[in-house]
Parts: sequence; structure tokens; C-alpha cells
Amino acid sequence: MRKVALLILLLSALGWAQSSADEYPINVHVTASQWVIIPSGIGPLVAQKISVVIAGKKYELEADAKGKVTLLALGDYKARLIDDVHKDAYEFSQTYEFQFPDKKTRKFIVVGQSE
Repeated sequence: MRKVALLILLLSALGWAQSSADEYPINVHVTASQWVIIPSGIGPLVAQKISVVIAGKKYELEADAKGKVTLLALGDYKARLIDDVHKDAYEFSQTYEFQFPDKKTRKFIVVGQSE
């Protein structure tokens, strides 16, 4: 009986891990991380800006600052595309949601692209 319960627990854990990987299928490599100050009508705003490589393409992503100022460690993360707008063939707007190892998430908006 204990072996059956253990097997069920193991299979459910494997299933959960697989579904989590399917939810965040995009591999993102962070190559630079910094904080920037953005002027606004209500005073300066702070944002986290990161340089990333997604599917061989280089992007600059930005997220609103929340709480204590910390840098995102360089390395590989899992993400999913949650907003992808293409009004025409030459302009686009995208938002990615990163999932960190502790299962917390953060949204980043694409603010730049380079070759």
C-alpha cells in the first residue's frame, strides 16, 4: 500500500513539473541587468532593465520597480509570451512573463531590439 501511495505521489510530482515547463516554454538568457530612472509628470520612476537573448534575437526588456531595488542575476530563465501585438509588418509590442526557480513571476515589456 505504501508503494502505491509513493508511486502516485511521484507521478503527480512529475506531472506537475511537466505542466509547469509547458506553461513557460521560452528560454531566455539574461546578459545584463540594471536599474534606470524614468522621468514622468508625477516624479521619477524606477524600472529594472535587462538585456536578453530569446531564440537568438537580442532584446531590451523593462519591468516596473516593486519594493527594494535588486538586480536580476545573469543567466537562463523560463518565460512565456503573454502579449504579442503586430499592427503591421514593421511594428510590434510584446510582454513576457518570467517564472523564477521559486515559482514567482514578473512581467517584462520589450522596449528595445538589436542585431
